[in-house]
Amino acid sequence: MVTRRRFLQSATLAGTALLVGFRFDGRRVFAADEVFAPNAFVRIAPDNTVTIVGKHLEMGQGSYTGLAVILAEELDADWAQVKVEAAPADATRYNNLKLGPMQATGGSTSLANSWEQLRRAGATARAMLVEAAAQEWSVPAAEIIVDRGVVSHPPSGRQATFGELASKAATLTPPTQVTLKDPKDFKLVGKVVRRVDGAAKTDGSAKFTLDFSAPGMLTALIARPPRFGAIVKSIDAIGTRRVKGVTHVVQVPSGVAVVATSFWAARKGREALRVTWDESRAERRGSDDLFTAYRALALGPGQPARREGDAAGALRRAAKVIEAIYEFPYLAHAPMEPLDAVVRVGADGCDYWAGSQLQTIDQAAIARTLGLPPEKVRVHTLLAGGSFGRRGTFEGDVAGEAAAIAKAIGRDKTVKLVWTREDDIQGGKYRPLYVHRLRAGLDAQGNIIGWEHRIVGQSLMAGTPFERALVKNGVDGTSVEGAANLPYDIPNLTVELHTTQVGVPVHSWRSVGSTHTAYSTETFLDELAHAAGRDPLEVRRALLAKHPRHLGTLNLAAEKAGWGEPLPAGRARGIAVHESFDTVVAQVAEVSRRPDGLPKVERVVCAVDCGTAVNPDVVRSQMEGGIGFGLAAALWSEITLVHGRVQQRNFDGYRPLRIEDMPAVEVHIVPSGAVPTGVGEPGVPPIAPAVANAFFQLSGQRARRLPFARLIPAGIRTA
Repeated sequence: MVTRRRFLQSATLAGTALLVGFRFDGRRVFAADEVFAPNAFVRIAPDNTVTIVGKHLEMGQGSYTGLAVILAEELDADWAQVKVEAAPADATRYNNLKLGPMQATGGSTSLANSWEQLRRAGATARAMLVEAAAQEWSVPAAEIIVDRGVVSHPPSGRQATFGELASKAATLTPPTQVTLKDPKDFKLVGKVVRRVDGAAKTDGSAKFTLDFSAPGMLTALIARPPRFGAIVKSIDAIGTRRVKGVTHVVQVPSGVAVVATSFWAARKGREALRVTWDESRAERRGSDDLFTAYRALALGPGQPARREGDAAGALRRAAKVIEAIYEFPYLAHAPMEPLDAVVRVGADGCDYWAGSQLQTIDQAAIARTLGLPPEKVRVHTLLAGGSFGRRGTFEGDVAGEAAAIAKAIGRDKTVKLVWTREDDIQGGKYRPLYVHRLRAGLDAQGNIIGWEHRIVGQSLMAGTPFERALVKNGVDGTSVEGAANLPYDIPNLTVELHTTQVGVPVHSWRSVGSTHTAYSTETFLDELAHAAGRDPLEVRRALLAKHPRHLGTLNLAAEKAGWGEPLPAGRARGIAVHESFDTVVAQVAEVSRRPDGLPKVERVVCAVDCGTAVNPDVVRSQMEGGIGFGLAAALWSEITLVHGRVQQRNFDGYRPLRIEDMPAVEVHIVPSGAVPTGVGEPGVPPIAPAVANAFFQLSGQRARRLPFARLIPAGIRTA
């Protein structure tokens, strides 16, 4: 019942463990008669193990470690005794406080929304352990200290471990108020601690969905249409049924599923399947068709996303007007572990095992498909081998597909749905294709007096649960983020959007709108600096006087990179700064040229202001990973369509960054005591423009259509 929802709640765990958790509605009320339910954030066992329940998916970004550090800090736990397990699907208890009543991982919000919540959970558990010791020893609680999982009373020399006190502590009434640590007393936050998932991922014992197995488990692959929007017209499964191991051929909303006793049998069975597709409503346009149409749209005004002053008038009276059109292709997420999920439907409901990014949505999709109440769908969140947004779809596509297959083949059968790499790269849900048209006016002194920015592309949020919040007056905020909130002090500025209707499925891609807005704004600003004969760093400094976070981060990156110092012959530097997910990142790229003429990124200096750096090592890792991810898209990656068909199939055609392409990276964290902000995505946006700006200094070429591989002849693009 709603009246019994609690923000902070304690319960006994089998009479021997202490369990503390938060609820989403903001109240902090305890009930002593409540029994164990898996809705808590910390559990302490008699063997002193401290289990922290992670409400966010661990997909390589370090969320499990960050969440554990926050809680363990206030608990004063021994880090060697801390482990993390995934929370069950329950949005009333594991709600993402920044995304509404939904259990979800995304938008680089994991630590930001958990910071206060988990600190209070840890502090409350600690206070209960202290009170338990005070009662046991008949001493004042104020005289008790806690350090690394041990509760001590120095005057009497008594001490006890967490495990020894847990049973007693669980019977106490939790305090209504707790005191959080002064940051100067932090022992874990801000320090480098080992990742809780590091050892298991190193020795191979970590379990991903692809590793999951169960007795009698079947494997399913789906034959999908070659063009988006096509549907099944007829099926010839005679050859498929002859393949040894094939057990079922069933039609599902997204295509035709071949179910077998092994992956190989399912794959061979799918190869033998003959499906005739009805393409009467399929998307038949290609990438070049879309670019042509988008460029035409960009010539005219769109829906206003930001208007300050009179940009049109400023352009008319400018001494010089600069114009540029930028083109961005569709991009696949291509996580290392392709999409997958396991479903078992039984008499008591459904069990679902997957690297679920949006548990609430996946749970609802399965419930809807099977005709079950959501509480009958038990979501077991496993580790995920990357996502970059792809596992967090707003309709729960993979979960719904797996449930549809399980429903079609009958109860009491465990079935694993696997997307092959080809399925993943050709299966849609891309970063949208965009065209940007920018115009700016300079006065006689080279100052920017007017800025006009038009963006053309598909909406990510239309038709999703987030549309009401993120689409205003026809403007999808994710299409214009990074442009509509441009921090530069330009007196006359307009940002407009044309939202297109295309039959290609699109979805959020790591750093979302900033994947394209950072590139267009930061490279265009460099063009303006060049046209004015001014240093790009000094231009940015002058325009960021009212934004101290941006300015401080920019200055740190420039200082550490040695901006203005001589470089060896054949090298040049470029700089970019961008804010996304409340985090500011500046990067300086040092670039040379490859034999084929493309940029070779030798070194990247990155500065990041992300508030309190909960674990500096994870922050550095995410900046390094974001730089590598962003470089792949800048240099090589693109999804191209010809007559509606995707041309790429695997990593040979959709090229990721290779180890020889990865530059030396150094990361500098701006000291801060502010609430943590996101680090999973903000490292991506600045790298491409920083490289582009350096490449211009080196070659005189501007890359107006990504990837950079477009600058060299097609015959040697894979060199």
